[in-house]
Amino acid sequence: MKNKIYCFFALFFVFAIASCAYQIDTPSNLKMLSAVENAFVDIAQNSKPAIVGVLAENTDRRLNRFGSGFFYRADGYILTNDHIVNNGERFSVRLLDGSILGAKLVGSDIITDVAVLKVEREEEFPYLPLADSSKVRVGQFAIAIGNPFQLEYSVTTGVVSGTGRSVLGGLRMIRYQDFIQTDAWINTGSSGGPLLNIYGEVIGINALIRKEENTPAPVRAGAGFAIPSNLVEKIGSELIAKGKIIRGYLGINMREVDQGIRVERVGPGTPADRGGLRVRDIITEYNGIKVNNMMDFQLLIAETQVGKKSVIKVLRRGQERTLNVTITEMPPEMVGLPFEEDTVSWKILGLAVRKLEKRDADRYTYLTEEDQGVIVERVKQDAPAFNAKIPRGALILAINGEKITDVNRLEAVLQSEQDAEELTFEIKSSHGIEKLKVLLKE
Repeated sequence: MKNKIYCFFALFFVFAIASCAYQIDTPSNLKMLSAVENAFVDIAQNSKPAIVGVLAENTDRRLNRFGSGFFYRADGYILTNDHIVNNGERFSVRLLDGSILGAKLVGSDIITDVAVLKVEREEEFPYLPLADSSKVRVGQFAIAIGNPFQLEYSVTTGVVSGTGRSVLGGLRMIRYQDFIQTDAWINTGSSGGPLLNIYGEVIGINALIRKEENTPAPVRAGAGFAIPSNLVEKIGSELIAKGKIIRGYLGINMREVDQGIRVERVGPGTPADRGGLRVRDIITEYNGIKVNNMMDFQLLIAETQVGKKSVIKVLRRGQERTLNVTITEMPPEMVGLPFEEDTVSWKILGLAVRKLEKRDADRYTYLTEEDQGVIVERVKQDAPAFNAKIPRGALILAINGEKITDVNRLEAVLQSEQDAEELTFEIKSSHGIEKLKVLLKE
C-alpha cells in the first residue's frame, strides 16, 4: 500500500512538472513555429519574382503545353524542362507581374530533361542561385514553387525523401537517373519549377511524378523527382555555350549479368560493329573502369568524346579480349532531335546532314576550326550512303571534286548529279581523309 502511495505521488509530481513546463514553454514554442513559418513565407516572397510560367506552342500540331521555369542568370536565361519545350515552335514566359515576354529556345537535352530559354529586356532579371546538390541531405526541408494545373506560383513544402533515385518505368531512351525525391506536392504544370532549400537556393528542377497505377486520371499527385542542381548547371552552361549536348554512341543492345554487361545485339555499321564487338560478348571494362551497371555504362559512353578510341575489355567464350572502338555521335532520334526528310540527300543517298559549326571542333577529335563542309547527322540503313560506309559524324568535304561548303551547296550538287550511277565522296572522319564511291544504281 505504501509503495502504491509513493508511486501515485511520484506520478503526480511528474505530471505537475510537465504541466508547468508546458505552460512556461508555450510562448517559446509559438515563437519557434512563427520563425519557421516566417522563413517559408520569406522564401516564397523572395523567390517568386524569379519564377516564370512557360508556354510552348506549335501551330501545325496544335501544341499548347504549359509548365514552369526560373531565371538563373540576370541576363535573361531561364532553366526549364526539355519535355515542356520539346517540339515547340514558339515560346513565351509569364512573369510575376503578369507581363508576357517572347522567349527563344537556346537549347535542350532530352537525356537530362534540361532546357534553356532566353528573354530580352534592358533591365536585369531577378534570379535564383543554384545550390551544391552534392550536399543535399535526406530529411532536409524542400520548397517547390511552380504552376500546377496553371495555378500560378503555388508553393508547397515538404522534405527531401531520398537522393540518387532511379525512375525507369516508361522511359524509351537512356536518361540520367540521379533524381532528388521529395514529398513536396508536385503536379502537372510544376515541371521546370525550382525545388528550393531553406536558403532560397535551387537544389533541383522539378521534373517527374510517380503515382499508383489506379490513381484517377486527372490526379497525378505522387512522389516528386527533381534533377540535381549540379547537373542542371553543367548542362545549362553547355547549352548556352554550344546550343546542344553532343553525346557518344556505341550501338548495342545489352543486359546485366554477373560478370558485367552482356551484348545482346550489335547494330550494323555502328561503332560496336566496326570495333569487333559480337553478340554474347560480356563487357567487363570501359576505358579502365569496371562496368556491371547498364545505366552507368550507357552514361560513360554518352560522355565519351566523339572520335575517341575507347578501350573495351570483354569476355568471349571465357577468354578476355581487348577491343579498340571509335565512339561516334548519338543518333538524333535518340536525343529527340528532328531532321529534314524532304531533302535530295535523304531521298537519293539516305543521308541527313547539317552545317559545320566552330563548336564541333571541341567535340570531334578529328576536326579543326579551319575545316569546311557539312556534318553527317544520320545514315539510313541499306541506303547508298550506308552501303558505302559513310559514318555518322563524318565531314563531307567534296562530291565529284566539287567543294562542299554548306548544306545548300551539297543539295545543289546532288540535284545536278541525280542521273549519275555513282558519286565520289571526299570525307574526313576518325579514319582521316578518304575518298569513298557511292553507288546510286546497281
